[in-house]
Amino acid sequence: MIARRGFLVGALALPFAQGFAARAEQFAGRYAPEATPIGDGIWMVRGADEALGFANGGAIANSVIMASDAGAILVDSGPSLRFGEALGRLALRLTGKPVRRVYITHLHPDHSFGSGAFPEAEVVSLPGTHRELERDGAGFSTAMYRMLSGWMAGTELVLPQGTVNDGEAQFGGRALRLLALGGHSEADLAILDSASGTLIAGDLVFHDRAPATPHARPAEWLAALDRLGAIGHRQLVPGHGPLDTGGTAIAQTRSWLTWLGAALDEAVAGGLDMTEAASLPIPSHLAGMAAARYELTRSVSHFYPGLEAALFPRIDA
Repeated sequence: MIARRGFLVGALALPFAQGFAARAEQFAGRYAPEATPIGDGIWMVRGADEALGFANGGAIANSVIMASDAGAILVDSGPSLRFGEALGRLALRLTGKPVRRVYITHLHPDHSFGSGAFPEAEVVSLPGTHRELERDGAGFSTAMYRMLSGWMAGTELVLPQGTVNDGEAQFGGRALRLLALGGHSEADLAILDSASGTLIAGDLVFHDRAPATPHARPAEWLAALDRLGAIGHRQLVPGHGPLDTGGTAIAQTRSWLTWLGAALDEAVAGGLDMTEAASLPIPSHLAGMAAARYELTRSVSHFYPGLEAALFPRIDA
């Protein structure tokens, strides 16, 4: 006799497995990233303002390309080997030199899984990011292959070969200020390009797109936003969303996180279940952000069990 759990798992998995096989067999997708110049020798590559999915090939995060005398610099390598290869071709066309340095801002695969496209480059990150990728990379890989199937062909987890820390850095004559922060994840790297005054914030800052919180530590994230806000810059490249030239993205990210924390605390105290919490009204000044309802729903799943455990501790322990 088939156990009920085994039957349910098999029944749920079968349609998905069939769809996966069909998509992989028919796959003919091609990435075509485009770059926008945002200063002298620096370009922004925009990700789609959507949830990660098969239709966009996982290409939802922003990347940055910078020219240097020693070769192109890339910040965040994208979700897959194929996307990384497309970024490499784009960087060569823009700068006339191959990518020789890759900075990974944090562990999430939409920012880090294209690194295998750059065997001749040095891929570097904060030490915490290296640890997180060692811990979680295999699980991310499984999930990405399931979600994106053919887009992920040939993609393998590549850990950063080098680590960087807070302070000034030079590469090929390009002066950078590296900022070792955290809050969106255990370790979040932000980079200030001195020549253009561009602050590359990674996923510490979202612009016109609701922040994602799978590894978030809100108090630390808000403190990181304080530090970023105190750094003089001309423009800001967020991890997701359009270039910020008006100085609004940091405040917008802070506003979402502050509202989210208060709303979920109130929901737990009011006895709402997770489904009810995910249906909470979003304030009008935040509701227009891309993926707002989607990210609220995800954040409920990320935070609610811990909030409930803190507010309603077990009495039978």
